[in-house]
Amino acid sequence: MKIRRGFIFCIILFLSFFLFGFSFFDEISLARHAQKKEFHEMIKMLQPELDKGGELTAWQLFFLAGAYYEIRDYNKALTTTELMQKRVDQGDRSAYGSDISVYPNIFRGLIYLDQNEPQKADAEGETAFKLLHSGGRDRQNFYHSELISICDFWGVALELMGKKEKATKLIEALQNINSRGQVYAAEKYIAIARIYMAKKDYANALAAVGNPEAKVSGLVTAFYDQTFQEIPKLFILSKSLYETGKLQEAKAGYDQLLGHPQIEQIGGIYWIVLLDSARIALADGRNKDGEELLKKAIDVIEKQRSTINSEAGRIGFVGDKQTAYSELISLLLSDGRYAESFAYVERAKARALVDLLASQKSINIHGGEAPQVKTVLAQLNQAEDNLIVVAGAADKESISKTRSVVLALKKDLQEKAPELAALVSVNTPAPAEIQSKLTSEETLLEYYLTGKDLYVFVLTRDAITAQKLTATGLEKNINNLRKEITIRNSPEFNKYTQLLYRQLFAAASPLIKTKKLIIVPHGVLHYLPFAALSDGKDYLIDRFSIRMLPSASVLSFLQTQSGKEDRGALIFGNPKLDDPKFDLKFAQDEALAISKILPEAKVLLRSDASETNLKILGGQYARIHLAAHGIFDIENPLNSALLLARDKDNDGMLKAGDLYNLLLNADLVTLSACETALGKVSTGDDVVGFTRGFLYAGARSLISSLWQVDDLATRDLMVGFYTNLITLSKDKALRQAQLKVKQQYPHPFYWAAFLLTGSAQ
Repeated sequence: MKIRRGFIFCIILFLSFFLFGFSFFDEISLARHAQKKEFHEMIKMLQPELDKGGELTAWQLFFLAGAYYEIRDYNKALTTTELMQKRVDQGDRSAYGSDISVYPNIFRGLIYLDQNEPQKADAEGETAFKLLHSGGRDRQNFYHSELISICDFWGVALELMGKKEKATKLIEALQNINSRGQVYAAEKYIAIARIYMAKKDYANALAAVGNPEAKVSGLVTAFYDQTFQEIPKLFILSKSLYETGKLQEAKAGYDQLLGHPQIEQIGGIYWIVLLDSARIALADGRNKDGEELLKKAIDVIEKQRSTINSEAGRIGFVGDKQTAYSELISLLLSDGRYAESFAYVERAKARALVDLLASQKSINIHGGEAPQVKTVLAQLNQAEDNLIVVAGAADKESISKTRSVVLALKKDLQEKAPELAALVSVNTPAPAEIQSKLTSEETLLEYYLTGKDLYVFVLTRDAITAQKLTATGLEKNINNLRKEITIRNSPEFNKYTQLLYRQLFAAASPLIKTKKLIIVPHGVLHYLPFAALSDGKDYLIDRFSIRMLPSASVLSFLQTQSGKEDRGALIFGNPKLDDPKFDLKFAQDEALAISKILPEAKVLLRSDASETNLKILGGQYARIHLAAHGIFDIENPLNSALLLARDKDNDGMLKAGDLYNLLLNADLVTLSACETALGKVSTGDDVVGFTRGFLYAGARSLISSLWQVDDLATRDLMVGFYTNLITLSKDKALRQAQLKVKQQYPHPFYWAAFLLTGSAQ
C-alpha cells in the first residue's frame, strides 16, 4: 500500500517530540496553532527570540511570516519574509527532507495581491513556479502543497490582470493533482474555488468546495486539526451563496464564521464577512445591526492598512474595500447625520497625505527635537507590535497595560512633534475641529465618489450639509473637457464646462455665501480645472478664489507650521538639459522677472538650476520657484519628475518619490512646469504625485499645473501672481493673476491649469 506523503509529514512531527525533545515539541505546537488558526499564539512563541536579537531558522520564520500575513500585519509579514529569504539564501532551505525556498515568493505574492498589485504578484508566481520545478524540488515531500499555494495566488493575480487563459490553465494544473485522501486535498479545491471566484464564476466555486474529496479523512485525522481548511471552505461557500443571491443561506454561514473563536485572527476574510453580514442586515431592514457591522468592518480594514509601509500598497489595499465606506456613508446620510458621514468620507479617502506619513521609517522627521522624536517613534512601533502579540491573549491585564504604554507614547509624541503625531495617528480630526480651521470667508466643498454615487459635502464654520449628485458620465465629461481645453482657441470646451458645472456645482451653489472656496476633490475630479467651470455667463474664477486640499484633515497640520518669514526666495529658471529643444526661454525670463519682485531672491539658471542645489539650498528659503519642465508617469506616479540640471552628484531627475526625504521650510513652492499637479488616481484614495511630497517636505502651500502650459502666458501669470502676493493672500493673488491673463487670453487653456494647494495665508 502506498503511504501518503502528507501522512508521513504528520507522523514525523508527532514522533519528533519523543525522539528529539522540546524544540521539536515547539514545532508540533506551531503546526497545531497553524491548523487551528491561532496565529497570535504562534507570534508569542517566536517573536520574542527576534526581539532579544536571536535568530530563527527558515522553517520557524516560515511559521512567523505566515502568522503575520494571516492577521494582516503586512509590515511584519514582509520583514519576516525577507528574514526568511536571507536564511534561504544562506543555505537554510530544508525542512523534513523538503525544500522550502519558494515560500518567500509565495508570501510576497500573497501580500502584493492583497494590496492590489497583481503585476508584482504575477512576477512572484512565475519565479516561484520556475524555482519549484528546478533542482529536483518536484520530487520532494512538500511539492504538491507548494504547487497548490503558488497556483492559488498566481491564478487570482492572472485573472485580475485579464490573463484569463493562463488563469484557467492553472485551474487545470490544480485539477490534475492526484489528491484523493491527501492532507492537501482541501487546499487544492480551495485554490480552484478562489480562482473561480476571481472569475466571478460562483457556480464552479461552489462545486469546488463541495467536492467530496475536499476534506481529510481516515487515520490521519487523529493527528490533524482541519480548522485551517474548514474555515476557508465555509467562507467560500457563504460568499458564493451571497453573490448568487441566496442571502439567508449565506447569512447562516456568515453567522457561523462570526461565532468562530479565531475569526478575528483571520484577516483575509474577517472584513468581508462583516461587510456582507451588514449588507444582509440592511436588506432585511435591520439598519442598526448593519451600521454596527459596517463600522466594525471599517475598523478592521483600517487596522490592517495601518501595517502597510508603502504608499502604493495602502492605496491598492483600500481600493476594493470602498463598499464598506460607501454603504455606511449612504446609511448615515439617509438619517441626516452629515457630520458623522463626513468623518467617514475622510477615512474612506485614506486621509491622503495623512496616511502616507504614517510610514515614518523612510521619511525625514522635521523639527528641532528630531532625535527624541525618532526615539519615541521607535518605542511606539515596538509597543504597537507588542499590542498585536498580546491581542490574542486571554490576559486582559496585559492587553490593558500595553494599550496604556501606546497611549502614553502617543501623548509624548504629541508634545514633541504635534504635526507628526496627528499624521501617524489612526484617527482623523473631528468634523468640528476641521470646521474651526475655516474662516468666516471660506466654504469647503468635499467630494466623495464611489461607483455610481457622488456626494458633495458643504462645510462652513457653523454648518455641515451634504447632497447626492449624479456620477453618470463624469469621467467621460472630464476627459472630454481636458481634451477640448488643451486644443488652443477651440470653443468646444464650453459645452463641457457648463455640463460639469451643472453636474458638480449647481446644486451646492445656493448654499455658498462666501467668496472663497476650498475644494477637496476625489478620484477623477483631481484632473478637473474647477476654475473653468461655467454657468453660461461666468466661470467659477470670476466669482471665487479657489484653493485645493488633498484632504480636509490636512487643515489641522498646515496651521501648525510657522507663518510667513522673510527668508527670501530661491528661484530656478530654465535648467540646462541634454536636449536644446527642452530650453524654455520664457521660463528664464520668468525667473529673472520674479527675482525683481521678491526680496532677497537667489536666482539659479541653466547649469546652476540643478537638483543638487535644490537639495542643498531648499531648506533655507521661505519661497521656492521652479520654472522647469515636469514629466508625469501615470503607471508609476512616484517616478514623475521635475527635470533639473544634472551634475556629478545627481542626475537632475527630482522624482516625486524623492520629496519625502527632502527637507524644506517653505511657505510656498511654485512648480511652473508641465503637469505637476497630476498623479495616478486609485479608487478611494487621493491622487499620487508631487503635491503630497512637497507638503510633507515642508511646504505649506504649492502651486502646480494640470496640463502642459503655455510658456509665454505662464510667465505673465507668474509675474502677476508674485506682484499680487505683496498685498494679497495666495488664493486671491492667484485669482487676480488668472483674471488678468484671462483678459489677454480668454481661452481657459492659458490660465485655468494652475492650482493652489494648501494654505492660503
